[in-house]
Amino acid sequence: MTRALVLAAHPVPDSFNAALHRDVVETLTARGWDVDDCDLYAEGFNPVLSEAERRGYHDAPDNIAPVADYVERVRAADALVMVFPVWNFGYPAILKGFLDRVFLPDVSFKLVDGKVKPNLTHIRRLAAVTTYGGTRLRAMLVGDPPRKCVTRAVWHVCRPRKTRYLALYDMNRATASDRSSFLTKVRLEMKGL
Repeated sequence: MTRALVLAAHPVPDSFNAALHRDVVETLTARGWDVDDCDLYAEGFNPVLSEAERRGYHDAPDNIAPVADYVERVRAADALVMVFPVWNFGYPAILKGFLDRVFLPDVSFKLVDGKVKPNLTHIRRLAAVTTYGGTRLRAMLVGDPPRKCVTRAVWHVCRPRKTRYLALYDMNRATASDRSSFLTKVRLEMKGL
């Protein structure tokens, strides 16, 4: 049985992003997957990397102590699905903080002669489901950092067989039909992940 860790990062439970989150969880569950639904806001995840954590960042295995439960959840996953809005051309702070605090040395990567080597290679499927207020062109003009972070940085530490980046751009002008079509697309992609 595939175990998916779904990382959701939106503070408003009746938002469109929350609907995306629900559809992802429901679709994966209907496939028979074991879904670990990690709603970072609902769980009260603290995204702030403390001074002590930064000083001990490379001191494995002690570096995981402040976030040990989250590390175990990542280590137990065969698939990682991130559901988040893009704000100011980046991740919400809570999701960025999760990556800063949980994707640690000897968790998501190993440093070998100063080079990052992937350490989450048990994660065979990676997906991001996201929305942007601006257009695809605007995102491209600034380099589309969230897309690159998922498809390059997170991808690199996992090296999954399948990667999907599903984005609804121009949410500021999206119609009900646009949103409905995107929900349908997300459900279809989760069925094939």
